Amino acid sequence: MLAMALTACGGQQAANSNAANNNAAPAATTATAEKPAAEATQAETRTLKYLDKEYTVPSKTERIVITGSMESMEDALVLGVKPVGAISVGGKFPEMFAPVTGEAQSIGEKTQPNLETILSLKPDVILGSSKFPPETMEKLNKIKTTFPVSHISTNWEANLLLLGELTGKQAEAQKVIEDYKKDVEAAKVQLGDSLKDKKVVVIRVRGGSINIYPEKVFFNPSLYADLGLTAPAEVKAAKAQEVVSLEKFSEINPDYIFVQFSTDENKDNPKALEDLQNNPIWKSINAVKNGKVFVNVVDPLAQGGTAWSKVNFLKAAVEKLSAK
Repeated sequence: MLAMALTACGGQQAANSNAANNNAAPAATTATAEKPAAEATQAETRTLKYLDKEYTVPSKTERIVITGSMESMEDALVLGVKPVGAISVGGKFPEMFAPVTGEAQSIGEKTQPNLETILSLKPDVILGSSKFPPETMEKLNKIKTTFPVSHISTNWEANLLLLGELTGKQAEAQKVIEDYKKDVEAAKVQLGDSLKDKKVVVIRVRGGSINIYPEKVFFNPSLYADLGLTAPAEVKAAKAQEVVSLEKFSEINPDYIFVQFSTDENKDNPKALEDLQNNPIWKSINAVKNGKVFVNVVDPLAQGGTAWSKVNFLKAAVEKLSAK
């Protein structure tokens, strides 16, 4: 009987020991499982720096929505990036963006993003505009991390590199920048001093009026910063897009004029350019008299301060400016 009692007691102790071990096992398993989960979460996101501010985005940003930023639309064109959502103009995608919008869905017009549509597209990241008011950016950020892509021409490199970083096309973006700078140097050699004392101006006819831009806005940096031409005093004095009368513009009396004109921007006066060209005051300007007015050397919707705009405008402008 004593032997049986000792055997039973030993069995109970073993059972209690096993029970204790079984109870402890799940805690150890949970702790082990939690660590990889935390590491996995970290691996699913990354931090990008854009214009001195950091943004957290998914490690893979394949579903990109572009809203408000025509600059990003042009960058997508340069790098061959196809967004799932893109900006429409007048209810449709502009022809110039056809190579990248074939499978995209419209998320509204430039200044009128459709938040419900953007949400339904389940974006990994949103490329917005620095022109958006804070309340719009706040709403977009509730959907997904949104970059306020700069509309300032001098930030064109940062904009292109951002899209390259998001899409794994950093090398392509860097090459575009380097090639452009080489082309600028070659253009300066080609032009030499032929434009040293000449006035070269880019205007945009919008709402039926002539608009000039500051020295660092629109296509102006390509002419004045990159090619080293001298900006007329009126351009240097401009603080923003500025409407000027034909009379005042004639006083500038440019030797070369690049005109950007889109019917989409002149719906109330679709014949604005034709009327301008028939005006005697216009005809009195040096550039007009000498046949040095060039209309839409690049697509009239081009923003000017982007990689696509700069590459294409440089090529067209140098061809026109160097022609005898």
